[in-house]
Amino acid sequence: MPIFFILSGSPLCYNTRMLIAPSMLACDFSQIGYEANRAINAGADWLHLDVMDGSFVDNISFGPDICGVIRKAAPAGAFLDAHLMIDEPLHYLPRFLKAGMDMISVHVEREGAVDLHATLAAIREGGAQAALALNPATPVERLLPYLSELDMILVMSVVPGFGGQSFMHDMLNKVRFLDEQRKQHGYKFIIQMDGGIGTPQAPLCREAGADCLVAGSSTFCAPDMAAAIASMK
Repeated sequence: MPIFFILSGSPLCYNTRMLIAPSMLACDFSQIGYEANRAINAGADWLHLDVMDGSFVDNISFGPDICGVIRKAAPAGAFLDAHLMIDEPLHYLPRFLKAGMDMISVHVEREGAVDLHATLAAIREGGAQAALALNPATPVERLLPYLSELDMILVMSVVPGFGGQSFMHDMLNKVRFLDEQRKQHGYKFIIQMDGGIGTPQAPLCREAGADCLVAGSSTFCAPDMAAAIASMK
């Protein structure tokens, strides 16, 4: 079976198997190192790190220093997927690269205020995979100028900033559109969905074309994390 989450410098491939990326935002922060290991040992493919600056979204989570702590504490080779919900991704990018992130997502909504082409190029030049994220209210067509530059697209299925929201089923149409784009044009990006996802939503996401699911409370707060991850896969 092809390896889906190949590290920097190698192409990603999609439609091999479903990846599950537990969101560290839902973990016990008093035991963050233990929680990172618990997720990987329970069968997680990636660890998803939600970075919020209190400006782009109305919440503050953590920054590059905590990302670096998770890198050091996680099992060797763990794939760290950083989702930057921040106003100035290019400015802070060197710090997240230094922290050892394997994938970095920035938001297409910053287009105009931020040179997204330059930001995506800088992510790749820094040795990480490059991704764009899309909020629920943003038309999917905003991504079209960037599709050839992306390793991944993150489709938000809740309004970013807070956990515990309900899955927005109409976001599946965006995934279907993006899946059709890559089939028609030979793009190699994978599609990730994030927000309100558990076992009931997983097959719907997969049918639409999603390759990776971010799951917070449905993994870290489950009675049996390994069983929850296996069920979503």
